[in-house]
Amino acid sequence: MEKEPLRTGIFGGSFNPVHIGHLALANYLCEYGEVDEVWLLVSPQNPFKQQSELLDDHTRLELVQKAVAGYSRFRASDFEFSLPRPSYTIHTLQALSAAYPEREFYLIIGADNWQAFQKWKSPEVILEQYHLLIYPRQGYTLDESSLPSRVKAVHSPLLEISSTFIRESLAQGKDIRYFLHPEVHRIIQERKLYQQF
Repeated sequence: MEKEPLRTGIFGGSFNPVHIGHLALANYLCEYGEVDEVWLLVSPQNPFKQQSELLDDHTRLELVQKAVAGYSRFRASDFEFSLPRPSYTIHTLQALSAAYPEREFYLIIGADNWQAFQKWKSPEVILEQYHLLIYPRQGYTLDESSLPSRVKAVHSPLLEISSTFIRESLAQGKDIRYFLHPEVHRIIQERKLYQQF
């Protein structure tokens, strides 16, 4: 009997830093049957953008690795680090499919990104070749009846926590340990990350 391909959710982002909003969403998608696993794909810094508050690629990856350790259905991925830049989602997905033919990839995006999806590079190719899972975002409505066949709205809890909020709070000296995975919080405190924003 042919083995079912592993349904792998691709959750890309700068994760600057990764926080409980990211982790809770990915956890929900695994436990409520949308995918078998989620890869948190850390986006490399765009060399054309000067983002002083963006931690270097490997520190952000390290924080994601610490956050996902101990839960077998999560993986921290640096896959985009070796791809040509800027990395377009379609190129990343096609490179992932070539590297991992035994997996079926599901792209995880927010309702805000879905609204702008037609402006992405090759949106019709993504819709033709991949599944999309759209999670709710505050202020964005989703007409589920109009979604293409390979696109599904997921009804995960709405946790509106942004990395900007985390960085600003840390810069103000707030103790926001419960917004972060304990290991991520420990490293941020030890290395005094995000103290100036």
